[in-house]
Amino acid sequence: MAADGSALSDIQLSGAELDRVVTAAHTALGNAQQDDGHWVYELEADATIPAEYILLEHFLDRIDDELEQKMAVYLRRIQSRDHGGWPLYHDGEFNISASVKAYFALKAVGEDINAPHMKRAREAILDHGGAERSNVFTRFQLALFGDVPWRATPVMPVEIMLLPPSAFFSVWNMSYWSRTVIAPLLVLAALRPVAVNPRRIHVRELFLTPPEKVKDWIRGPYRSAWGYVFKGLDMAMRPLLPLVPAKTHKKAIKAAIDFIEPRLNGTDGIGAIYPAMANTVMMYRTLGVPDTDPRAATAWEAVQKLVVSKDDEAYCQPCVSPIWDTGLSGHAMIEAASGPNGIAPEATLAALKKTSAWLRSKQILDVKGDWAVRNPDLAPGGWAFQYGNDHYPDVDDTAVVGMLLHREGDPANAEAIERARVWIVGMQSSNGGWGAFDIDNNKDILNHIPFADHGALLDPPTADVTARCISFLAQLGNPADEPVIQRGIEYLRKDQEADGSWFGRWGTNYVYGTWSVLCAFNAAGISHDDPAVVRAVEWLRSVQRPDGGWGEGCESYEGGAHGTYKESLPSQTAWGALALMAAGRRDDPSVTRAMAWLADQQDDNGEWHEDPYNAVGFPKVFYLRYHGYKQFFPLMALARYRNLESSNTRRVAFGF
Repeated sequence: MAADGSALSDIQLSGAELDRVVTAAHTALGNAQQDDGHWVYELEADATIPAEYILLEHFLDRIDDELEQKMAVYLRRIQSRDHGGWPLYHDGEFNISASVKAYFALKAVGEDINAPHMKRAREAILDHGGAERSNVFTRFQLALFGDVPWRATPVMPVEIMLLPPSAFFSVWNMSYWSRTVIAPLLVLAALRPVAVNPRRIHVRELFLTPPEKVKDWIRGPYRSAWGYVFKGLDMAMRPLLPLVPAKTHKKAIKAAIDFIEPRLNGTDGIGAIYPAMANTVMMYRTLGVPDTDPRAATAWEAVQKLVVSKDDEAYCQPCVSPIWDTGLSGHAMIEAASGPNGIAPEATLAALKKTSAWLRSKQILDVKGDWAVRNPDLAPGGWAFQYGNDHYPDVDDTAVVGMLLHREGDPANAEAIERARVWIVGMQSSNGGWGAFDIDNNKDILNHIPFADHGALLDPPTADVTARCISFLAQLGNPADEPVIQRGIEYLRKDQEADGSWFGRWGTNYVYGTWSVLCAFNAAGISHDDPAVVRAVEWLRSVQRPDGGWGEGCESYEGGAHGTYKESLPSQTAWGALALMAAGRRDDPSVTRAMAWLADQQDDNGEWHEDPYNAVGFPKVFYLRYHGYKQFFPLMALARYRNLESSNTRRVAFGF
């Protein structure tokens, strides 16, 4: 039965048609490979990043009118026709913080506030409580432009940069993205600059109460009683801040700068993520560092590299994803080229040799990043997500790349794989799981401080990342890693949802998490009849849509049903089918129907299309659309289905 209770159609995909579809997809993905062997696709977020980029230019008075007008086209296009504001993902509900930023940015580029689209946006913002109800990061943005007093922001004294890792409120207890964003932001909050704002653009019209009269900037809903405790602490600390000795204050600002500058990361930018980069650019301007200074100039260049400018519109990416895109594309290509009827095997393997060489060149071997605070004796050996981010490799990318290099089979990969294996083993948290960037980064109470109204201050272990690490280690088959794998398996067993699914922290959502875990269970040799596997399989079958595909909306992060959406999506249909094949169900009718749906949705260029967002930065706060997912995941699923036809065991032989 389908998710809505209707019967699934019984459609068979012929062998000839399957060959045609896989060949076309293989060609399309191969054509997207760069000359040096890597792949990179656009990575799109919501309105907040391009809006913040526009406001950054106005903070600095470095306004590029032509680019900003293109960004305005983009912002107008993604404005909701239903509610008049801006959502956090395609067809999503109104989000007040994204809407305030988008409105502010459009006003800054010269939009008439009485134009219909601006009037609708303003009315929607006021109907939802006004800009005073926007989130912490939006209020920081407004404070930088003088639109709210600095008391609208939570107490975050720069002195926390002086705290050692053992201190409860230390930045070392926060995630990598929090550390890199917070360090320059603390300097800004300490110095309280005001944007140049040459056009004197302000948005007082977005407030129900004049900002200077608002008393309750920190107002729930709180996630627990700790929220009230920390609000009380915030109120108690405010009158004490002026009492901090000037010498200590100056020392703390220096500590923040000393944290930032070794991590500036060239033109890839601090943390290789936009918010950290933008805060650093503003920090240098506030400190009086000339724009021509190499530090400031390079930081600005890093921001520029995130801009995607097309003929008629432009936007700013939150970061770039070349290692991830390359690893996933490589898996799809090698799957298509494998087996007795592989597509262009010699040419594909030759192209993947270039891919492997490029990936080896990006492995981080000489820098002990922030992760080493928790394991200082561990040798580096991971990959980052971006072109360069040496202080912040992540285990998810490392596992995916390691599995690709292992499968590609070039002896030149052996040392890189071993360094990655050792690093992955050393990054396991004490509960048996893996976080993305840190070890035991799980002090959940910190997510209840006023600054963390986004609830994403931490990087605790998650099922999808843990599954990828198990898949990698199990694929390598090193006997010494068996205890590590078993601890990870036990973590996953405990983390399974009551309905049989697993939560997907970094991909939307339960379909993604369940696919990840079933791959790991298969790689680790867990029986396909294991009760946990059977429950997951039955859940996947239950949420398959009538047309044979799978779809899941970002609403599932916000209390919505697991694994459901109003339409089927290529990426999620691929995950669902790959999950069932990993669970030994290659010949299940659900897989057959999914393959037929994917074949039917392919266009004449061998590609697929999907507008809904397919991943998440921070649940409920920040969502992502990987433009490559709709291409390499369907190819991987179709090619695997094709290869398993000629397999005697019908068992997936790899971790991914």
